[in-house]
Amino acid sequence: MRIAINGMGRIGRMLFRRLANDPQLEVVAVNDLMDAANLAYLLKYDSLYGAWQQELLQDNNTFTVAGKDIAVLQEADVSNINWKQYGVDVVLECSGAYSSKTKATQHLAAGAKRVLLSTTGSTDIPLLIYGHNHTNPAGKDEIVSPGGCMTNCSTHILYLLNSIGIESAQLNILHSYTSRQELVDAAHKQYRRGRAAAESIIPVEIDLAQSLERLLPLQGKIATVSVRIPVTNGAMADVTVQMKEDITKEQINALFKKAADNEYKGILQYTEDPLVSADIRGNTHSCIIDGELTSVVGRQLKLIAWFDNEYGYTSRMIDWLRYWIN
Repeated sequence: MRIAINGMGRIGRMLFRRLANDPQLEVVAVNDLMDAANLAYLLKYDSLYGAWQQELLQDNNTFTVAGKDIAVLQEADVSNINWKQYGVDVVLECSGAYSSKTKATQHLAAGAKRVLLSTTGSTDIPLLIYGHNHTNPAGKDEIVSPGGCMTNCSTHILYLLNSIGIESAQLNILHSYTSRQELVDAAHKQYRRGRAAAESIIPVEIDLAQSLERLLPLQGKIATVSVRIPVTNGAMADVTVQMKEDITKEQINALFKKAADNEYKGILQYTEDPLVSADIRGNTHSCIIDGELTSVVGRQLKLIAWFDNEYGYTSRMIDWLRYWIN
């Protein structure tokens, strides 16, 4: 499968690194407005995951990795790109600028066969979470949204809990700060996002509840918020659920441990180790249930789950590519 990556931010660069030596998934082109030398530097040196051990050679607008040439483009408008020229099977749309169906279709018009977003996207694009509903016939569509990192964590939790019965759910996602925030106080349409990201705990608005209601029969029963914290990687889902029947901590932990060992193996992980966010860096799972922190008061359940918002999420995008190969 021949891959192009549009947008070389955190997710685009992580995908590039991880796909560089894959025998089945070959990156043939990338597109980003930054100059090629700067991009090469950011691929080689990463503040979170360390220096890349793979040799990357740059010659003008071509990268060479493991003996393979990769075209480096700098087009602001993808309609000016001829993806067919590069034999592109799938565009990984990681820029955020082409997340509506109308916009994403431009990749198809440019010659790509499929588009996989790196975000939730507009409601006219199928929202399919790997491990939950990816076998839906829409999974073979030309444009697919795999959801976001928070959706990939939360969907599995709520789906499993709803096998018992959910009255209501409140999700607070404690998340590392992102490029959509500011390093120093600045103007922003969401005032809190404009505050210095490394100096404050910052609540931000998210569309997670709407995404979950598209995926699960829990309309009107979910509320969500994300709190950005002054760390550069990692996230923790703090989930409070009012259940329909009496439960115990042991029952809930057993439910998730069984799922992690069976149908959710590789997607959901269960642990009782005393983790902190630094411990999940590089973890490939979408959701790591912290069984030690599970608590029950009456029918109210508190569940804690960790995830690496970059590595775990790109793992599911790669799962999608392998699914399409098969």
